[in-house]
Amino acid sequence: MNELPESYVQRFLLEDLDIRGAVVRLTGVWQAMQTGRSYAPPVAHLLGQMSAVSAVIAGNLKQPGRLTFQITGHGPVSLLVVDCAETLNLRGYAKAEGAPAADELGDSLGELIGDGRLQLSLDIAGLDQPYQSLVPLEGASIAECFEHYLEQSEQQPAGLWLASDAEGAAALFVQKMPGADLKDIDGWSRIHQLAQTVRADELLGLRPEELLRRLFAEENVRLFEARAVTHDWPADPQKVAAMLRGLGEDEVRAILAEHGEIIVHDDLSNHTYRFDAADVEALFKPPTLH
Repeated sequence: MNELPESYVQRFLLEDLDIRGAVVRLTGVWQAMQTGRSYAPPVAHLLGQMSAVSAVIAGNLKQPGRLTFQITGHGPVSLLVVDCAETLNLRGYAKAEGAPAADELGDSLGELIGDGRLQLSLDIAGLDQPYQSLVPLEGASIAECFEHYLEQSEQQPAGLWLASDAEGAAALFVQKMPGADLKDIDGWSRIHQLAQTVRADELLGLRPEELLRRLFAEENVRLFEARAVTHDWPADPQKVAAMLRGLGEDEVRAILAEHGEIIVHDDLSNHTYRFDAADVEALFKPPTLH
């Protein structure tokens, strides 16, 4: 068996049917994304599933770029964001301030998000500005919501099955390609029905070749090389310092005077930056001339 990365996207093709797909498994990446967050389990469940499907879509982009998905709503969870670089470097967070206790939260997307919207932003090198798309949330789960989005955006039927727990997040994706009916008129229906039998424990526990063998035992499955997914977003104090300089010295000193220190939290990368009086003095100190 080939060694797999710790977290990965592995694409596959049902060659005799013109149906493509992917298997995603996030373990250490997903655990790192939760560090210090203290999400209620239903909130973490949503973010884990959204992280897995974001990796699926980023791994299938025809033109590599930085992909950001954002779900906003008026429920206990007001914001879910997942950002994935073209290298499959993943980060994300959920905003659930003032949310009920975990045992009072429901599990459905509607209960947690309420009426909401899904926004896609795709930043491709060479474009003047990112491509953006904004659609209403349609579906009772993250999987249904993204299935609908994919079918609308790519004009091809798709199936998506997601799972997440405290240790990992996973996805199975299948999509009918334009020539599928010419190869087997019943192929898509058969594969979709077989994929629907997948269980969460299989998504989270089986290697891709084992999973696909169990689901599609009679099919000719071609596996492509797995791509590693990472969570590598080190602290960048210089970027935050530049942002503060952009606010202007008067504004920054006013914030310092009011609060005693300036605290900036980067929600996506989960870093906190603190600036005291000496730090602020250094920010606006004229450069030394030699």
